[in-house]
Amino acid sequence: MPKHNFPRDRFDEVPRDPSRVGAHRAPRPRLRWLVTLLWWLLTVIVLTGGGIFAFLALSNTGTIERPTATASATPTAEVEPEVDTSAFLVVLNGTSDPNAGTDVEAQLMSAGWADDMVAVFDSDTTDFEVTTVYYVTEDDRARALGVAESIGGAEVVQSDEFKDQSEDGFTIVVGLDHISE
Repeated sequence: MPKHNFPRDRFDEVPRDPSRVGAHRAPRPRLRWLVTLLWWLLTVIVLTGGGIFAFLALSNTGTIERPTATASATPTAEVEPEVDTSAFLVVLNGTSDPNAGTDVEAQLMSAGWADDMVAVFDSDTTDFEVTTVYYVTEDDRARALGVAESIGGAEVVQSDEFKDQSEDGFTIVVGLDHISE
């Protein structure tokens, strides 16, 4: 093999730090890690905020406000109570006693309602004064009076405030008067 002894020139000297070779490679920014960290934090904050907002929007059940009874110009005719155990009932516990709603459920079941026809939930309010049966249409007044009679007496009020909560429009809000018994 032939040996050549060419003289050394500037291309034979390779620098020890190869971080920048040629003019087309720019140096890396000093705080590149900080920019990455800030983008990561912004992403976490946006996704967490969006998740919290979505959770609150989807879990909002609203608050129960006491509907005001409207005074009618014509007095309502006396109606005989009618017990209809096929009506679906929603019981809202409007007291701080955790057993008040289940006590009303037990009274309704002893009056003939099936277990799957009564749903018990806690209300957003814990100081509801008087146990009240709410119904939607005037045609349901007799059945609402029957429900009130089945739980040992309650006010009966026509209101469409709770019509979306039960199929037949009957909602019982258990009041503080019911737990004093």
